[in-house]
Amino acid sequence: MKKKFVTNLILLLGLNILIKPFWVFGIDRTVQNVVGAADYGLYFSLFSFSLILNIFLDFGITNFNNREISRNPGTLSVNISNIIGLKVLLSALYIIVSFIIALLIGYDKIQFRLLIFLMINQVLASFLLYLRSNISGLQMFKTDSFLSVLDRLVMIILCALLLWTGIAGGEFKIEWFVYVQGVAYSFALLVALIIVLFKARFFRPRFRLVFIKRILRKSYPFALLTILMSVYYRVDSVMLERMLTGGETQAGIYAQAFRILDAFSMFAFLFATLLLPMFSKMIKNKTPVEELTVFSFFLLIVPVIIVSISLIFFRHDFMNALYHEHALESSKILAVLMLAHIFVSATYISGTLLTAGGHLKALNVTSGIGLGLNVILNAILIPDFYALGSAYASLFTQALMVGIQFIILINIYSFGGLKSQFLKLLVFIFFVVLLGWLSTFINTSWLLKLSVVMMVSMIIALLMKLIRINVFSMIFRGEEP
Repeated sequence: MKKKFVTNLILLLGLNILIKPFWVFGIDRTVQNVVGAADYGLYFSLFSFSLILNIFLDFGITNFNNREISRNPGTLSVNISNIIGLKVLLSALYIIVSFIIALLIGYDKIQFRLLIFLMINQVLASFLLYLRSNISGLQMFKTDSFLSVLDRLVMIILCALLLWTGIAGGEFKIEWFVYVQGVAYSFALLVALIIVLFKARFFRPRFRLVFIKRILRKSYPFALLTILMSVYYRVDSVMLERMLTGGETQAGIYAQAFRILDAFSMFAFLFATLLLPMFSKMIKNKTPVEELTVFSFFLLIVPVIIVSISLIFFRHDFMNALYHEHALESSKILAVLMLAHIFVSATYISGTLLTAGGHLKALNVTSGIGLGLNVILNAILIPDFYALGSAYASLFTQALMVGIQFIILINIYSFGGLKSQFLKLLVFIFFVVLLGWLSTFINTSWLLKLSVVMMVSMIIALLMKLIRINVFSMIFRGEEP
């Protein structure tokens, strides 16, 4: 199972490393610089708003379906015939609820116009994720890997034309960014639909009330988990924009740093994408999951620690190289969010295993605590610390979440030798911090120093056997690690 995980992870990471960094640091960053912090901050706040309400659009169906198809592949045709119709109804509900809440919040006409297209994009993205859940549930990981970058590839091509060729005439507007996303989601959705329909024995869209009730009854714990996690992960920018005078600018400053966190978190999300169907199938077959869990955790967390701590020491240079405005303010936020990134990445492993094992009540209670803490901390910290206050709120919330989830996992599963491994991890963190601190005394290019710190840190990790280098050589030789 570890061989299957690593081989598919290499493909998935390879494709995403080729595409998504260019999207974040080439396209998304350029859009932020071109339109300015205020306009991008408004977009980012509205995007977060549309994402928070995504629960009414999905209702946990995607996670439920991934787990269900991985356990019972033969249900694909029946499930898709009924779920497509259900998702159409949920899409209508999502748009209605979003409009009502947007009116209550007090969005103006300009904000509403942008929000409409963002909601359409969320509908398209939700259908795409649902179709991909069928593909990954069928263990078609290579196909899902290509689909995971297809929409971003289309966005890169279209945005590059608009940003650097002047093909549309006039200055680039934030609305164009939203329109391009819609076109890209539509194309990727069409490709995914063709693949899923080809794998299904039959497809007859229908609205069977009995089936819909059964699906909703089974998926509502996933739905509750989705909304709790979405709110405490995305509420920061909405509260910034709504609570402060000139909140669009503060949301834009926060977005500059948050987009870096979001970019790096994509790789942890890819781990979860592969692990959920694998864990689900292993648990159903009563195959022990402890070894794969520990293996995948250290395979993810070691590079995350290296990147996060290294960037903290070079945050000013890094943000100055990326952004034209507010680089100093956003660099302070980046330092806090990079610490949060370590905890966010860890929860992708622990949360995925708990989800696959059906421990959704524990996850929902944990996420409810996280949501309450995050909203309270934002309300307290934002008036005094502005965007930096939101970063502190995120750090405290994510640290609490991973602590609680790990306690739950230890009580459920038998993880032998974890204490010694975590002690080694703490020692490793000390060495990375020491390397970062020592590098500040060297008078040379910051980019060179950053590269050296990261490379030396990885060598230390290999010497400490936190990551086993023989795993990859055995994979390529066709052996099981």
